[in-house]
Amino acid sequence: MKDANTLKTLKKRTRAVHSGTRRSQYGEVSEALFLTQGFVYDSAEAAEARFIETGPDEYIYARYGNPTVRMFEDRIAALEGAEDAFATASGMAAVNGALVSMLRAGDHVVAARALFGSCLYILEEVLTRYGVEVTFVDGTDLSQWESAVRSDTKAVFFESISNPALEVIDIASVSRIAHAAGALVIVDNVFATPVFQDTLGLGADVVIYSATKHIDGQGRCLGGVILGSKTFIRKTVEPYLKHTGGAMSPFNAWVMLKSLETMELRCRAQASASQTIAEALEGQPGIARVIFPGLPSHPQFALNGAQMETGGTVIAFEIEGGQAAAFRFLNALEIITISNNLGDAKSIITHPATTTHQRLTEDQRQGLGITRGLVRLSVGLEDPEDLIADLMGAMTAAQGA
Repeated sequence: MKDANTLKTLKKRTRAVHSGTRRSQYGEVSEALFLTQGFVYDSAEAAEARFIETGPDEYIYARYGNPTVRMFEDRIAALEGAEDAFATASGMAAVNGALVSMLRAGDHVVAARALFGSCLYILEEVLTRYGVEVTFVDGTDLSQWESAVRSDTKAVFFESISNPALEVIDIASVSRIAHAAGALVIVDNVFATPVFQDTLGLGADVVIYSATKHIDGQGRCLGGVILGSKTFIRKTVEPYLKHTGGAMSPFNAWVMLKSLETMELRCRAQASASQTIAEALEGQPGIARVIFPGLPSHPQFALNGAQMETGGTVIAFEIEGGQAAAFRFLNALEIITISNNLGDAKSIITHPATTTHQRLTEDQRQGLGITRGLVRLSVGLEDPEDLIADLMGAMTAAQGA
């Protein structure tokens, strides 16, 4: 695709195949992998000039930028509708980079309480260690956001769908509250994926993804990405990350580029299967509750329908009998794999209270709805009928002990 302006008018699936492509002199079809840590200059004067200011497609060092990484950044930015992007070594490098790059001692941040354990660590331990004040709120309660956001609040941070209890945050309303105080809205959008939700259009200023999840989608590489305005990405994020070493490797960027070509097809198949499986699980003996934004029983079902095209690819459900029954259930599964990743082509299940959120206190977990019987299922690309049969068989084993 030669005309960048034409590309902007095309659908996401087309942009996911063609955006950001840079061809070498050899005219390759598949994106080139520039597996190099450094770059050569024609002269000492050229090296001096480049260190003063890099032009388009000029590079200094792989920690600062790389043609393959830049292709991935351009492509994911085109999909998200962002001006620019910076690719990172992992999803947590993206969370850390977005927050730490913009904050100073004395700044104030408001964050939703329901977050992934590592995100909580950055907010509770890292930021506060360096003098940033952090206030936590119930992300679904707009009155708490209104009370917590102050005139000196620099940023608000939340997961658009929380991990693992799948609370859905009203992005537009929280953004209005934050923007009224001049605060930046930073959203971890992993569970919503780049496919199902226009997060920037809803009011967010910065969107973060763990590319390890749906973007790669096949359990191969770590990666993350921060998306936002060109000013924020290049003037705030890039200086911090290029000097602290959080950049994505060219090889991982190449893998992510190839994965973007199929991401929408994969995510739509996974979301469709998730809806079918959630409906099959609801009301089953031995399951106390099923949490899925695509079910009418979900507290934010209407909000989810207004923000997202689907209910997503992750289901949480609580098994009666607590941890012992949950472990029997997990150990009886034959197709679904016990692991702590999500967004993979393979269906993956985990027990958050003893894995991803084990560092929290029991009171914190209870406050977030992470009971000892709760499990989180990331639905893959297997046939949903086979997955339902596997889940039902394991449930029989769990309740029969």
